[in-house]
Amino acid sequence: MTREIVSQSQARMEKAVEDFKHHLSSVRTGRANVGLIDHIKVDYYGTLMPLNQVASLAVPDPTSITVQAWDISQLAGIEKAIRSSDLGLNPTNDGKVIRVPIPPLNEERRKELVKHLHKVLEDHRTAVRNIRRDENDRLKKALKDKKISEDDEKKALDEIQKMTNQHIEKLDGLAKGKEKEIMEV
Repeated sequence: MTREIVSQSQARMEKAVEDFKHHLSSVRTGRANVGLIDHIKVDYYGTLMPLNQVASLAVPDPTSITVQAWDISQLAGIEKAIRSSDLGLNPTNDGKVIRVPIPPLNEERRKELVKHLHKVLEDHRTAVRNIRRDENDRLKKALKDKKISEDDEKKALDEIQKMTNQHIEKLDGLAKGKEKEIMEV
């Protein structure tokens, strides 16, 4: 029973770290990256679809992204979706391809991005701690229902705490790397 609880908490914490990594890919740095815009929702014949499902995205150089729509009639909608996103990008449409220039970040915008990064980091740390709390509650309930011994409970609680610390360290390391990347001029 304790093995099951510990392995479930491990899996849930890994998911939190993966979600954070996915979120980091959409945080803007000075370089072009398709992860920056692939999550933008586009109105595709009345359905909101992620941009990467209605067009192919490419990075021809470090300062721009190209969007090649699979259906040319959707170019205007794609351009509008990119422009109205909170990324502050100004795409240009030549009738076949949308080019999205990635302007260099100014100091103020870099600081805003780092602030946003710290908020997202704290949300994911909280998620990992909530997983720890949930699993600890399950262990305490199992002990109360006499499904596990006190020794097993203590070992599992220690193991979950170690996992929590490791995953929070992983999150912090990822955030530090991304912060350094954002602040690079």
